[in-house]
Amino acid sequence: MRAARAGASVVRDLYGTSLARFEKSAGDFATTADVEAEKVILDVIRAARPADAVTGEESGRTGAAGIDRMWLVDPLCGTLNYAVRNMLVAVNVALRTGNGVTVAATADPFAGEVFWTDGERACLREGDGDVDLTPSPESRLVDVNLDLPFPNAPGFRAAHLLAGPAFAERFRPRVVSTTLALAWVAAGRRAAYVTDGHLRDSVHFSSGIALCQAAGCVVTDLRGRPPHTGAGGLVAAADQETHAALLTMIGR
Repeated sequence: MRAARAGASVVRDLYGTSLARFEKSAGDFATTADVEAEKVILDVIRAARPADAVTGEESGRTGAAGIDRMWLVDPLCGTLNYAVRNMLVAVNVALRTGNGVTVAATADPFAGEVFWTDGERACLREGDGDVDLTPSPESRLVDVNLDLPFPNAPGFRAAHLLAGPAFAERFRPRVVSTTLALAWVAAGRRAAYVTDGHLRDSVHFSSGIALCQAAGCVVTDLRGRPPHTGAGGLVAAADQETHAALLTMIGR
């Protein structure tokens, strides 16, 4: 939580300023805020756990090979939003020990919220108080990630899911372009989240997946199997009924 809050502070302070852009690939870039936020996050982690390995979105992997503990850091999830002064962004910090990620924090720099899990509880911290996260399908809002790549195409394309009449009859789509939406599933602010892609050790998704699992959401790949197996992708839903309905639609 200290690391996520440190990064969130940088993101908030640099919002709206003139930021340098660093091209990464076609249509993708980092900004000064991404780089500076990652630096302060890594400072917190390395001060507390100097022997641990770290994978950062901007700096890559550091630390000795074969280390059992790996920190996964996304200092600014939603860079495209942020660059055009849209406040829908997240700061993600997660810890993988062995093959599992159970400890994680996702900070919303502008709401002042930190969603966190220690592997047993899943909570929202505002100020110094914690409230348990409680998933709920009531909103019927489903976030769908439309960003490339789609490794399961043509069998699955997110746009086709949104265009299906069954989806429109039951759910209302949202595309916020940040994994903050995964934390919202855990908190009951979204009914579900769907994405394609191979997400093992993802600096973007590991924190949100851990939050959803700890909160009691139903979390699988696109075919209903455990995450990071088989087809890949992700369906994180507030309850079994919502999850089953989405899997049926995806299967079509």
